[in-house]
Amino acid sequence: MQRLPTTHVGSLPRSQPVVDLIFARERGEAVDEAAFDAVMAAAIDDCVRRQVAAGVDIVSDGEMSKISYATYLKDRYTGFDGDSPRRTPGDLLDYPGFRERLRTSGGTPTYRRPCCVGPIAVRTLEPLMKDIAHLKAAAQRHGAGAMFMNAASPGVVALFQPNQHYADDDAYLEALAHALRHEYHAIVDAGLMLQIDSPDLGLGRHMMYRELEEPAYLARIEKHVEALNYALVAIPADRVRMHVCWGNYEGPHHRDVPLATILPTVLKAKPRGLLFETANPRHGHEWATVRDMRRQIPDDKLLIPGVLDTTTNFIEHPQLIAQRLQRFVDIVGVDRVIAGSDCGFGTFAGFGAVDEDIVYAKLAAMAEGAALAVNAGA
Repeated sequence: MQRLPTTHVGSLPRSQPVVDLIFARERGEAVDEAAFDAVMAAAIDDCVRRQVAAGVDIVSDGEMSKISYATYLKDRYTGFDGDSPRRTPGDLLDYPGFRERLRTSGGTPTYRRPCCVGPIAVRTLEPLMKDIAHLKAAAQRHGAGAMFMNAASPGVVALFQPNQHYADDDAYLEALAHALRHEYHAIVDAGLMLQIDSPDLGLGRHMMYRELEEPAYLARIEKHVEALNYALVAIPADRVRMHVCWGNYEGPHHRDVPLATILPTVLKAKPRGLLFETANPRHGHEWATVRDMRRQIPDDKLLIPGVLDTTTNFIEHPQLIAQRLQRFVDIVGVDRVIAGSDCGFGTFAGFGAVDEDIVYAKLAAMAEGAALAVNAGA
């Protein structure tokens, strides 16, 4: 039976031994490197095994060794230190009671978000090379069809790790682009698909740039895209995909910028594949935006809509997944749609709204729905 290809955004739940080692290292405690590597290798092997068993075609390492998708940079690059004030999303500011509930329930991750305090340069890419080796070994062992690995965009690093060193934000983005291209090339040179995580283009509107008027905000994210394209200049577009979202947290999200507002800018980014949210209640309607803006979408772009909500333990029905996918197949054709998730399931180590076993059940439902979309329509 044929089906649409399946993938997800990247991060997956981490086991307690993985979390314990990551946070021990974060606290500056002595960690035996051989033991750390052995635990990470085993965790990556298990998460790849479970992805393959669930029917995921394009698998990742689950971002097992990373504390989060953006702040891991401090361990690989110079210039980052200390901590920074938290920027509360604008939607949570509107509902202080709910914000306090999140804070006191333990649903808000607590870890350092360092600032840029000096020149950015590669410190070591050894952790990346170990992640790549573990993923490739697991993929070969379990028969994975294809692999991808996540890397932060210049813009999302700027979003979470404020500049206290460079003359202005443009200079900071340029320095990040210069440095991050080494990581991007290492992933592609290893034969993996590179996924750029760029929630700054959506989430940035109600966090980093919430005080700006819309034209000024759009001008800023245009700079983010320019910096990314500079870092990718020597990498073929078909070896890269990009994830855009509005924040992977349960909340009102009524301050989320509409997809229609940012899509023209997002489409200027070089990556061929575009992962975006369509499963959660705030963005489920925006398949119609893609339909209405079809003429603006380059003919070589791949759409990877999120058909799984990553903030709820509901397991989506395969028929619903098929319906969601069929909408995009009808817009751009069956050869340009891949099934994906709204966001990661383990955005921050040790924190995740969805039970680990339910995560893989959701992925299995996605594979079943992807087959229905091809073989029976919706």
